[in-house]
Amino acid sequence: MLSIGEFSKICEVSTKTLRYYDEIGLITPDQINPENGYRYYSINQLKKMLFINRLKTYHFSLEEIKAILEMDKDQSADHLYSALHSKRSEIQEKLNAFEFTLNQMSADILAIEKGLSVLSYIDELEVKLVETQPLNILCMRQMLTSDDHAAGYGKYFSRLYEIIAREKLTLLGTPMTIYHRAEYNPAGNDTEFAISIKETVKGTRDLSGGLCAMSVLKGSYSELTSVYAKLREWVELEGYDLVNSPYEIYVTDPNHATGPAEIITEVYFPVKKK
Repeated sequence: MLSIGEFSKICEVSTKTLRYYDEIGLITPDQINPENGYRYYSINQLKKMLFINRLKTYHFSLEEIKAILEMDKDQSADHLYSALHSKRSEIQEKLNAFEFTLNQMSADILAIEKGLSVLSYIDELEVKLVETQPLNILCMRQMLTSDDHAAGYGKYFSRLYEIIAREKLTLLGTPMTIYHRAEYNPAGNDTEFAISIKETVKGTRDLSGGLCAMSVLKGSYSELTSVYAKLREWVELEGYDLVNSPYEIYVTDPNHATGPAEIITEVYFPVKKK
């Protein structure tokens, strides 16, 4: 048996943390002296503690680790395999995001070295007037918080594609999002997910065509705020009024893009001359 101090030293985990792990049922001492309350861990528990430490380095939460430890032996290997795959994908997404941020920072540093503003790229965004045609869209409308948006895109577009496949509907366009909001609200925004189809069925509606100020983003969705700022500035300077909800059309599938530069998004502002 090892005292809590010895166990702490070998596993490089503080005694305070070990006591907390005991409280939440993650790893409990094999013995506790009833007279003085001293805690003792068995040699066999060293591997369990090292396993916990390893999962922590993989950024598993304590709740996730506890769930893995509590799995039946018959299912634990499969569950761990699946959990590791999922966590690896999650970390890879974060790495991709950090890589994009680093590249963006490098571009900003280069711009400053050239005496340019870090926002000079906004001036390079092109805005043009286009006449859009009416669309018949299959749609779902939800109130989503900013935290729900990323998951919401996949969730609701998947549902729309499932309906299209099940009902054997004719696809006419790529996914689009329509934002019915007067202002940004972190508590929830009125968001409509839509796909243009040929047939008029339950769940479809008309999206009117007309004059739009339009700009194209080739890059990460995180840059869309810059496109919205550019479009709003252009609309004001050119003497137009917004007449309907702005919308985005996702020309390319981000899952098939090898990098942010291959992600193409069109942003439309329905307008009329003042």
